[in-house]
Amino acid sequence: MLYLGTSRKPDDTLNRPEYLTLKYGNRHGLVTGATGTGKTVTLQVLAEGFASAGVPVFCADIKGDLSGIAARGEPKDFLVKRAAEIGLDPYELTQFPVIFWDLYGEKGHRVRTTMSEMGPLLLSRLMNATDAQEGVLNIAFKIADEGGLPLLDLKDLRALLTYMSENASALSATVGLISKASVGSIQRELLILEQQGAEQFFGEPALKVTDIMRVTPEGRGTISVLAADRLMMNPRLYGTFLLWLLSELFEELPEVGDPDKPRLVFFFDEAHLLFNDAPKVLLERIEQVVRLIRSKGVGVYFVTQNPLDVPETVLAQLGNRVQHALRAYTPREQKAVKTAAETFRANPDFDCAAVITQLSTGEALVSTLEAKGSPSMVERTLIRPPSARVGPLTDAERAQVMALSPVAGIYDQDVDRESAYEILAARAARASAQADAARRAATPDDETPEHGTPDHGTQGEDAPARRRWTLPGFGDDAASGAGPRADDDAGRSRKPTRAGTAERPRSTGYQRETVVEAAMKTVARTVASSLGRALVRGILGSLKR
Repeated sequence: MLYLGTSRKPDDTLNRPEYLTLKYGNRHGLVTGATGTGKTVTLQVLAEGFASAGVPVFCADIKGDLSGIAARGEPKDFLVKRAAEIGLDPYELTQFPVIFWDLYGEKGHRVRTTMSEMGPLLLSRLMNATDAQEGVLNIAFKIADEGGLPLLDLKDLRALLTYMSENASALSATVGLISKASVGSIQRELLILEQQGAEQFFGEPALKVTDIMRVTPEGRGTISVLAADRLMMNPRLYGTFLLWLLSELFEELPEVGDPDKPRLVFFFDEAHLLFNDAPKVLLERIEQVVRLIRSKGVGVYFVTQNPLDVPETVLAQLGNRVQHALRAYTPREQKAVKTAAETFRANPDFDCAAVITQLSTGEALVSTLEAKGSPSMVERTLIRPPSARVGPLTDAERAQVMALSPVAGIYDQDVDRESAYEILAARAARASAQADAARRAATPDDETPEHGTPDHGTQGEDAPARRRWTLPGFGDDAASGAGPRADDDAGRSRKPTRAGTAERPRSTGYQRETVVEAAMKTVARTVASSLGRALVRGILGSLKR
């Protein structure tokens, strides 16, 4: 049982302790209330309670106040007074095992994911893409999957989009219409994301969900705290990241039914950022994840100012409710009060709608799931004081916690392995070399330059390419010179490509080079110099500083 506080009778005398049953902790929950009513302290109390019971917790720290959960609490007067008021004796002060995370790597360990793990749907949400742009992104991910092009970071996707634009006609015949205008719009959105710091979010090593589900040898759950004060400057990135993390948990964790306690509890602070301007398909995805992740043993708790911020389809899945005070100055606020009151199981001792506007700081209406999963009667409750510090850590204290973290050194350094960017650059260089070799072969001997051309070993280099899904414009989808290919000479028939495209008929003799071949030839000739390397990055990716 997780102790939340003590309820009061209408005459202000103590009624009974209010608990959240751990068995129903994975039935999700909602914490709402106006600014300054005590939502953050309630979030901390819930996080401490779950961690003490051995349940790992993941939560976002919007204002920096939640970081104090890693330090021992201080016996401040108002906390001691609240403990005595509700009969909390003894009032024990302690600290909790915490791992700090930060997308920017400033106030916590770096959090990353790859483009492939993000997927086209969430990426479209992140870029606020139109339907046409989302279609192009889906095509890009299909080409990457079938062409063996790992999409890890922004430069990988940017390189693939450049390739798609240059080969739009050939690709459109097999994978669907590719609009160069849509590709250009996506490229501009990627530039905006890069300027907002999203470039640091995409890459490797990617976050493993097992690292936010740690339990200490003493049996206490680790609390993962995401530093979100800077992240909140880009609310779309914030909402998309937390939805991605929720989706990863849903996809990777096995079914466990209803365990005695949750395997992980996930707090989504400022939850309205997840639902604002979300397209229908994304809302359906959120509803699906929230509805089904319960059977994975994961509880999701939304923290927001107004219960109207959460769609009704999601609101119906939230069994544990903590409602702090709401204001009723505007028609929308009055509607929110009425909605909040109607979601509780009524208590005949008081008018729920009237009490919601009269609650003091640190006081809330509480209803949790009881036996057989039925909601308890709503009670007016004084929330218990936290055991850890109420307030932020100093920079020195945070650095000390990070140094002793069980994931120290695992996520703090970037890893840039071969991916789509490098593969496309290598294929472009090889295609240019093949075209150059074919022209030299078609030139009479007396016109051959004095210095011979070194053997590029194109047959050996082409062998792996023929086994891959072919890509137009890179010299591995058709013969680039005269005469039969080596595999035809050996009596082997070429297999159809995975995309189901027919091979181009071979021609003999000299072939006029395409615009793509001419451009790639220029790139290949300059790639050996430092200036050339910068130009390749400019064409296929982004200039490195």
